[in-house]
Amino acid sequence: MADSEPRKIRNICILAHVDHGKTTLADHLIASSGGGLLHPKLAGRLRFMDYLDEEQRRAITMKSSSIALRFNDHSINLIDSPGHMDFCSEVSTAARLSDGALVLVDAVEGVHIQTHAVLRQAWIEKVSPCLVLNKIDRLITELKLTPMEAYTRLLRIVREVNGIMSAYKSEKYLSEVDSILASRPSSGEVGEESGVEFVEDDEEDTFQPQKGNVVFACALDGWGFSVHDFAEFYASKLGASAAALRKALWGPWYYDATSKMIVGKKGMGGGSKARPMFVQLVLKELWQVYQAVETDGKKGLLEKVIKLFNLNVPPRELQNKDPKVVLQAVMSRWLPLSNAILSMVVKCMPDPITAQAFRISRLLPKREVLNNGVDSNALAEAELVRKSVEACDSRPEAPCVVFVSKMFAVPVKMLPQRGPNGEVLNNFADEGEDGASGECFLAFARIFSGVLKAGQRIFVLSALYDPLKGESMQKHIQAVELQSLYLMMGQGLKFVPAAHAGNVVAIKGLSHHILKSATLSSTKNCWPFSSMVFQVAPTLRVAIEPSDPADMVALMKGLKLLNRADPFVEVTVSARGEHVLAAAGEVHLERCIKDLKDRFARVSLEVSPPLVSYKETIEGEVSNTLENLKSLTGSSDYVEKTTPNGRCVVRVQVMKLPPSLTKVLDESSDLLGDIIGDKAGHANRSLETQISNVAEDENPVESLKKRIMDAVESDILSGNENDKEHAEKCKRKWLKLLKRIWSLGPHLIGPNIVFTPDPEGMSTDGFILIHGASHISEKLGFADDSGPCATADRPSSEVTQALYFEGERLESSVVSGFQLASAAGPLCDEPMWGLAFIVEAYISPLTAHSDESEISHQHSEQYGIFTGQVMTTVKDACRAAVLQKKPRLVEAMYFGELNTPTEYLGPMYAVLARRRARVLKEEMQEGSPLFTVHAYVPVSESFGFADELRRWTSGAASALLVLSHWEALPEDPFFVPKTEEEIEEFGDGSSVLHNTARKLIDNVRRRKGLPVEEKVVQHATKQRTLARKV
Repeated sequence: MADSEPRKIRNICILAHVDHGKTTLADHLIASSGGGLLHPKLAGRLRFMDYLDEEQRRAITMKSSSIALRFNDHSINLIDSPGHMDFCSEVSTAARLSDGALVLVDAVEGVHIQTHAVLRQAWIEKVSPCLVLNKIDRLITELKLTPMEAYTRLLRIVREVNGIMSAYKSEKYLSEVDSILASRPSSGEVGEESGVEFVEDDEEDTFQPQKGNVVFACALDGWGFSVHDFAEFYASKLGASAAALRKALWGPWYYDATSKMIVGKKGMGGGSKARPMFVQLVLKELWQVYQAVETDGKKGLLEKVIKLFNLNVPPRELQNKDPKVVLQAVMSRWLPLSNAILSMVVKCMPDPITAQAFRISRLLPKREVLNNGVDSNALAEAELVRKSVEACDSRPEAPCVVFVSKMFAVPVKMLPQRGPNGEVLNNFADEGEDGASGECFLAFARIFSGVLKAGQRIFVLSALYDPLKGESMQKHIQAVELQSLYLMMGQGLKFVPAAHAGNVVAIKGLSHHILKSATLSSTKNCWPFSSMVFQVAPTLRVAIEPSDPADMVALMKGLKLLNRADPFVEVTVSARGEHVLAAAGEVHLERCIKDLKDRFARVSLEVSPPLVSYKETIEGEVSNTLENLKSLTGSSDYVEKTTPNGRCVVRVQVMKLPPSLTKVLDESSDLLGDIIGDKAGHANRSLETQISNVAEDENPVESLKKRIMDAVESDILSGNENDKEHAEKCKRKWLKLLKRIWSLGPHLIGPNIVFTPDPEGMSTDGFILIHGASHISEKLGFADDSGPCATADRPSSEVTQALYFEGERLESSVVSGFQLASAAGPLCDEPMWGLAFIVEAYISPLTAHSDESEISHQHSEQYGIFTGQVMTTVKDACRAAVLQKKPRLVEAMYFGELNTPTEYLGPMYAVLARRRARVLKEEMQEGSPLFTVHAYVPVSESFGFADELRRWTSGAASALLVLSHWEALPEDPFFVPKTEEEIEEFGDGSSVLHNTARKLIDNVRRRKGLPVEEKVVQHATKQRTLARKV
């Protein structure tokens, strides 16, 4: 491995929807090129890469794992990845370390929700994809299609996958709520340059069988082919050139037997029976072999095929009673799967040198240096390192740069006991607490530049490290000595003393220095790699505690190990002191709990019911935006509160933000944190992480400002399509408001806004208005530094001037009160969502008295510090304003894709109805008895959904859920019947059952220990005691 030439290396991953055949395909590649690790007869049944017990039991892949293969003097690092949505973080780690991706699609099921996700992941990471249409045999044996029908189906799938890729190329991200995958919206309109690029790309599809980057396969039976394989065979038979046949064997090309010419549709002279060459010369032969095996009377046809293609099949296998064995024997020798796949990998996928030059803008985006006072030597060295990564420099003197995409745990007993020369290795050195648990943590890494050696001293850089800031960055960099390097062979590990750039390795000795991912560099002057993008967020949260309180220390150690071993799990401590585990879904959570019990903590656990997150908002429609704005800027309809000492009066008005603006603020939280926190050096990287299609030199602040404006405009236009004048008025008012953003919340980066009071507000009756400052508007570029809130024309009297100074000091208290209110709403202490507040705080001078300092001291003793009073009053006023404006609960929604046979549609709809699901559409899959149903399912109702669905449909239906969006419940949680019709329908109010919104609110309040209005005793009678005298 140390001597492998970078041009002879290929790093590939296998990506697909769940159960589309990734691990089975990997089995066949390992059997043929894995150096005897797997017998060919076990390929497809053993599932070599699924070596965890849980993976074998559930028959799904749960982690990405690597294996090194050899093919025609090429070294191929193959990474198998999961297809289940719960483990999509593993797909991200696999895609980052790869240069090419094999995208599998089931020929019967077609493109599914996870296919969209993995194609998007490949596009973001700039990985070169190749397409494998798997399970072709199902078209023959299950669906009984004719060769022409099968060709039409395959053509449709290839076009559909190309359509997805062209959508990404043309910057049209699938960001609408009804799209298959909820992805982040693009940065706006397509620029002129990208428009030209789109036209060019549109002319040439990504996947073209005639180019050789599409393989048709049946992984279970071990056969597969590309158009090139048949072109070379038929070149001599038909007397045509192989190059011409490659182009003609896919698409509307026909072979005219009379003239022995390849012609188009028109050249066939209207013969409706004419079949394309792909059908006539390729599919027809396949169908004949399958029919010959299935029908005993057609054995002669099978012998004819064997003779035609010069196959060497042992007679013993041909005489087998099982037709499946005969079929595998013939097909795997005629069209060996591994040859078709690996030759495509070598020809169509880039080597590390080519790939890194293409991917450098994603891995290490260029950063503009804003400061002139930076060390020029450090900057020059950082540029040199970037160029080394771009060129994949594998010389020993080149700077060594490595990216660790995840940490994974292996039992210490699985580590190699001896080195390549027979020396005994010390596997227990420096393991600490990991060694005590019997687990060793290895880093799953790829070398992008230089040579990595065991025992080498290297720097670990976190994602926030900046080489130009010197001493202030010490907490983001650590020096560490590597212990061992291993070549990954599935579950096995092979010790290697050194590895060159372009290779994928496992590194021992970093367990105490890396939590999830990091960049390793031989020099301090290196930019860290850009962060990886995950498709979903960990939304399923449970509280865990040990059954025996004495085991708490073991549980905390186990949680630390689990947090390091899983790239996606989140471990936190809640405000109530609970240990909360956040996972991507039920399957992911079950695996985490099992790992905690059996591997990391080894204690018995108590797991709470899932803790579902909600948001709180108010009722409001997009159509009446102008009315909302008028009510917000008018003087009426506000909530007024006074501090306990009577010195400050707070008036709060609230309005609902447009939905698109709320979504943009929510999705840009990381970028907002960088901009507001003055982390200009990292703003570029945050934007690169969130919006992969932004040009390198585009200003992130300008981009975000444009997205905010686009969001406001789109909502205004959607509500006022016919009235342009009305829309213009709304837009002008919004522009004025956006110049007055005082703060965002909660945590200064949330989807709620507090605006500064109207600058025309004057002091009244001795009260002075706290003006605030539009800092956020200035940082986002909506307002100049000299905003309207600058204090001007201050009265000259000393008392009033002192009040103004006190008002400036109290600005932070007003903002803190807003932050507290937006983090815990009035319904059930959940964060607020999409609300805009205007807070007017008036302060008055102290009442005249002989000793003002004494009075001030008495006031502070009696009511507490004045700043605290203002903070509490603002918080209470904001919460009261929300309660006054018809509050609503907002819940997270899953987008669900369900597949079921026709006879089980009824039970499936019954399950959806019980789960409060909303069906979007249903369609029958062409050429199969399956229905595909798309629906939105509330996250709170999704627990146990898949199990219940399988139970009610006898295991015939399957479901896959992915987090889609937040949606307000239309029900009023405080509904009381008032009109005659309502009283007639719901009763007089005393017997009205709580609606869904109220039940959800009460459940959350009960869990948080908040007071709940409920009858403790529903029906009671006085107990009568009857004395029995004997």
